[in-house]
Amino acid sequence: MSQRPTPQPRSGFPVFRTIQTRWEDNDIYGHVNNVVYYSWFDTAVNAFLIERGALDIHRGEVIGLVVETQCNYFAPLAFPQTIEVGIRVAHAGTSSIRYEVGLFAQGAPTAAAQGHFIHVYVDRATQRPVPLPRALKEVADALRAG
Repeated sequence: MSQRPTPQPRSGFPVFRTIQTRWEDNDIYGHVNNVVYYSWFDTAVNAFLIERGALDIHRGEVIGLVVETQCNYFAPLAFPQTIEVGIRVAHAGTSSIRYEVGLFAQGAPTAAAQGHFIHVYVDRATQRPVPLPRALKEVADALRAG
């Protein structure tokens, strides 16, 4: 049996992005629904990659496909909170990257939720894995944990 996950501090993430919650993010219980957390993972990481020139979602020959994802929840988040998303890379392989993400209530010292997803980078046309392009390797190195 594995150890129970614990919320990570802000210091564990080299980069942060801000996401504003929306009215529609809350569920009937008055907090953000779990499926929204996964959307935030994708939004934060992909926006960062696009801004850094490591990913061109419209015309690039290489795209990232999610092959695994997971999230642990520690504290509720709710509209109208501002969420600060910490991003780091735990591992970069030949054609894949494991991104780890922490979701923090604005100013909170530890994550309200954290998880990961693995992108396998593939040729857009063939959908077959390809080596990480140089720009993507450089961004992954800048986001490396530890």
